[in-house]
Amino acid sequence: MAISASIQALIAGEQVTGSKLSSKLRDELLTEGMLLVTSHGSRKSYRARDTEALKRFLIDKDENYRILEVNISDSRASMATETGNSKLVMVRSCPGFPVNSYEPIGCRLNGEPFMVKPQKGSFVFVAEWETFTIPKDVVVIGIENMENFRMIRNQRVFFEKYLQAHKLPKKALFVSRYPQSTDLRRWLCTIPNHYLHFGDFDLAGIGIFLFEFQQYLGAERSSFLIPSDIDSRLKSGSGKRYDEQYCRFKDIKSDESDLQQLIDRIHHERKGYDQEGYIMFEY
Repeated sequence: MAISASIQALIAGEQVTGSKLSSKLRDELLTEGMLLVTSHGSRKSYRARDTEALKRFLIDKDENYRILEVNISDSRASMATETGNSKLVMVRSCPGFPVNSYEPIGCRLNGEPFMVKPQKGSFVFVAEWETFTIPKDVVVIGIENMENFRMIRNQRVFFEKYLQAHKLPKKALFVSRYPQSTDLRRWLCTIPNHYLHFGDFDLAGIGIFLFEFQQYLGAERSSFLIPSDIDSRLKSGSGKRYDEQYCRFKDIKSDESDLQQLIDRIHHERKGYDQEGYIMFEY
């Protein structure tokens, strides 16, 4: 049995749109609690809650999935040399994550100086993330939406005011999980810098922060960006988004008072708000 591209993507920790998964398998994985769901308007995408648990479930379900036990440390190059087919082994050819900044930040990569200073309209992709280090006086801001990530200069005033108000470092390095994988989280676990999560203001967005970042980094090293005007913004948010997420995330809670207040407010308004609303197009 050939393993579908969508299953390979889930095993690799990537996000998969609902249309690429068979409805029968998707519903089974959801019932077993194997998938996290993210809604984008009327569209939904899925990601494995635990890739190793998902792999074991599939193997136990059908012995044809035992190909997943192939040693994925073999590179595509070596596999292609031996068999002529680099697609036989599921290895991401380009690990890592993108980084961005609106001011120069002197970092190091492979032990050498590495200045992060993308020109407007671009960003940098760090593939060998294990050797990537940043100054201690830099806050790392993770941005879920790629549009927000690309347009950080349009949000510079917003970020600078927030960092100042919350007494966080003035210098900010922006990171993204695109493509979805655990590389970013694994890198964050190796550095001492504070992580500030900027995502959608809905139950699923908070769930991503709690279960994919804070439970690994701890409350002392991570926080959820909550704008001062979020209460008024939620009033004009999406009720449909809230309804779609309610059953799966209705019991989500946080020990952080500010974040719990946001959860309570979302339940009160029965709406969610997209982070794209904070992009100032006239800047």
